[in-house]
Amino acid sequence: MTTIASPIAGLVAAIEAAEGAAIDAGATLIIVESMKMEIPVEAEAAGVVRKLLVAVGEQIAEGQAVAEIE
Repeated sequence: MTTIASPIAGLVAAIEAAEGAAIDAGATLIIVESMKMEIPVEAEAAGVVRKLLVAVGEQIAEGQAVAEIE
């Protein structure tokens, strides 16, 4: 299992992948808004999204786990 972390602190603006979805490496999982910019958080490897650990509108910290991929 791979844990995906946010590269930046900010607000979860959108969730692009659903739990149980098969994804490719580089697929956008969530969009984080920080300083009026939207930063995509991408999957490091192909797999299945087992769990999303954040919700839209949630403030997250840099390095915080946002999803688990298997």
